[in-house]
Amino acid sequence: MLSRAIMKGLLRPSLSLRPVAAGMSQYGPQFVDPVYKRETIAALEESGEIVKIAHVPVKAARNNDSCSVFHDDLVSQFTNYVMIQGKKGLAREIVERGFENIKRMQLERYHLAESEEERAGIELNPRELLRRAVENSRPLMQLTPIKRGGVRYQVPVPITEKRSYFLAMKWLLEACREKERTVHFPEKMAWEVLDAAANQGKVIKRKQELHRQCEANRAYAHYRWS
Repeated sequence: MLSRAIMKGLLRPSLSLRPVAAGMSQYGPQFVDPVYKRETIAALEESGEIVKIAHVPVKAARNNDSCSVFHDDLVSQFTNYVMIQGKKGLAREIVERGFENIKRMQLERYHLAESEEERAGIELNPRELLRRAVENSRPLMQLTPIKRGGVRYQVPVPITEKRSYFLAMKWLLEACREKERTVHFPEKMAWEVLDAAANQGKVIKRKQELHRQCEANRAYAHYRWS
């Protein structure tokens, strides 16, 4: 009925009924990204740069942006990669269960240690262990196909920091999902994170194999600039 009335000219379409252009931002180029971390704000105050952005329009912060001391960007990003079909609550629960399993395994090792030096070398914080695992799993190079003279070569090129973090967490999750039916995801996640934090396991072997392939194809590195 409403569409027929609009077609006959009896009603004017409101702003909510008009199509919105896709890909357009509601913020102009004069808007800057919000600064919500206390460390960043303190650094800006020390350097005096905060005066320059004091009267500049600022974009609204996202829902997952927080200045809480319990917020970790790496854990939040890892949780987003674990999430499937938008079920973020379930993804958070799975990651927390994985952290609980890591904590239990490390506490067991801690109490079984015979000397104080051995106990001092055991990390009990699961978030720090996840950070170590991701740092150890980050590749430095990757292979990209480049066609020269009708032949496609696998050319080693440096990898960006954002891409390296993505690949490290992607490999960790792929290793966690390659499991038996009797093993739950949080338990497998704890094993893979502990192995990667100790520079061993499937993910570390995958990174080393990629580096070997890049070393084997170093003769084609000049095709990157040609």
